[in-house]
Amino acid sequence: MVARFWWGNRGDSGIHWLNWSRLGLPKSKGGMGFRDLQDFNQALLAKQGWRILTNPTALWVRVLKARYFPMDTFFTARKGSSPSWLWSSMLHGRDLLKPNVVWQIGNGINIPV
Repeated sequence: MVARFWWGNRGDSGIHWLNWSRLGLPKSKGGMGFRDLQDFNQALLAKQGWRILTNPTALWVRVLKARYFPMDTFFTARKGSSPSWLWSSMLHGRDLLKPNVVWQIGNGINIPV
C-alpha cells in the first residue's frame, strides 16, 4: 500500500511524510499502531460468521439461512446469482474463518447414525 500520512514533528513546522507500513507498526516500535482496515473488517465479518455457526437458532441466522443456504451449511453455501451486500460480506468473513475451524464430535448428540 502506498498511502502516505503527514506528521508534524515537535517544534518543526515542516511536514514529514511517512508511509503506511511505518504507521502500522506498533507504538513500541516507533509506529502509530494503526490497523490495516481491510484486515480488521474481515476479522469482524468472520466474527459474525462464527455467530452463525454457534447461534443457529437466532432469528437473523434463520433468515439468512432461509434466503441464502436453505439446503446447505454456512461453509458450503454459494454466493448465488444476486447476493446482497450483506451476504457477500459474510462470505468474505467466511474466507478467513473456513481454514481455521475444526469440527469436533463433542457429546455426539447431533450425529445421526
